[in-house]
Amino acid sequence: MEVEIIFKIAGIGVLTAVVNQVLKYAGKEELATLTTLAGLIVVLLMVVNLISDLFATVKSLFTLF
Repeated sequence: MEVEIIFKIAGIGVLTAVVNQVLKYAGKEELATLTTLAGLIVVLLMVVNLISDLFATVKSLFTLF
């Protein structure tokens, strides 16, 4: 699970970078910026979900005792 999420984030980063460069080369700087922003939002949502799972695990750990 730990390595899988790192690969997902790295894949999104690489895909975003490639699309960004293609759009910039085509003269679509606005779309390139929006693509980068969309990639960032997707990664942030993934991280927020992981942090939520972490807090739930910690809460259940301390609720046991």
